[in-house]
Amino acid sequence: MRIHLKTLGCRLNEAELETWSREFQAQGHSMTADVETADLLVINTCAVTEEAVRKSRKLLGRASRQNPNARLVVSGCYASLDPTATAEAEGVDLVIDNRNKDRLVDIVSQQLDLDIMPQSAIEPDTTGLLEQGRQRAFIKVQDGCRYRCTFCIVTLARGDERSRPAADIVSEIRNLQQEGIQEAVLTGVHIGGYGSDIGSNISNLIRQVLAETDIPRLRIGSIEPWDLPENFWSLFENPRFMPHLHLPLQSGADSVLRRMARRCRTDEYRELIRQARAQVPDFNVTTDIIVGFPGETEPEWQQTLDFVQEIGFGHLHIFAYSLRQGTKAASLPDPVSRETKRQRSETLHALGEQMRREVMQNYVGRLLPVLVEAKGEQGWQGYLPNYLRVTVTDESNTYLENRIAKVEISSLSKDGQRLTGRVTD
Repeated sequence: MRIHLKTLGCRLNEAELETWSREFQAQGHSMTADVETADLLVINTCAVTEEAVRKSRKLLGRASRQNPNARLVVSGCYASLDPTATAEAEGVDLVIDNRNKDRLVDIVSQQLDLDIMPQSAIEPDTTGLLEQGRQRAFIKVQDGCRYRCTFCIVTLARGDERSRPAADIVSEIRNLQQEGIQEAVLTGVHIGGYGSDIGSNISNLIRQVLAETDIPRLRIGSIEPWDLPENFWSLFENPRFMPHLHLPLQSGADSVLRRMARRCRTDEYRELIRQARAQVPDFNVTTDIIVGFPGETEPEWQQTLDFVQEIGFGHLHIFAYSLRQGTKAASLPDPVSRETKRQRSETLHALGEQMRREVMQNYVGRLLPVLVEAKGEQGWQGYLPNYLRVTVTDESNTYLENRIAKVEISSLSKDGQRLTGRVTD
């Protein structure tokens, strides 16, 4: 069968899609990027905000209209939180909640009685990550979360924490490396909780992956600051573990963090960053900030601005708070007006751009390795180990895609979004 996969939302959803693609192909099916020619549509939904719910519903309706003859399978957080509405949506044949999505391919094959074409299983794979222009693979290592931040619905949708065996993760990375993948990113809902159910932890997993694979670059996805184990910074002594972390802050005011039920205060966060910068060369930290959380006063907002500027982040993911039914924050008093959230978001975006420029300026004039991923209108595009974006030029016209090249960083782009440099090797 020809199968089309589509996702909304987080990196974990993307990692799940990559796994499903490999599993469907192992059963003899083929992947297609064309919705209208597919025999089966699989959609991985999101529910992190009300807007994500709206987009999920819209995507289901559009898929059904584009190809009414295809069978439609729906999974993900929206499908798990509202399975009845999902199942009743036009064209939906099967709903698989998050608790069973690791077995999605087997469940779909059994319940929809998919026709298998064994001959395609031995044909060359023309839909792998490299064929899609992807040199970075997202590896799902765990699901679920034990914590209940008051703004978050995802923990309810994803359920209890479940960790994959390290041996399975190592095997998946080895297979991807054989396909030519240069970089693996470990992802999860609560990646810092990895191993809580199997007697391990995220540090042990990272050490095992580095010891038992030769993948040139290893990263981890977003990790809560309170989850970093003791001696975590020593992991970066291995140059294959990339010096970048996304550590969600959400607010720079401790009083707001308490209302959010966050488990890390600003003084603790400050100390973590101090340790990282003292022990990890070229360490880059990025973060999430929620603007306009219920009850956020002007002094609290100023505390956030001051703290963000003090830390000096390489990038900010900024979210204007939106009410999400089913969360504790939905019942909190003193909502912040839309106009105030807009103004605060604009101010924070401006600060974020200023900090990004300041961080990147530190790398001008240096010779650094860049994983070149694709060629765009402005030249080859890639990333430094610490996840700063670089546009690369090469006077020899060498084909650079999927190469880790030594690049002399010459300047900051005019828009301040990336560094520029030329290949020297």
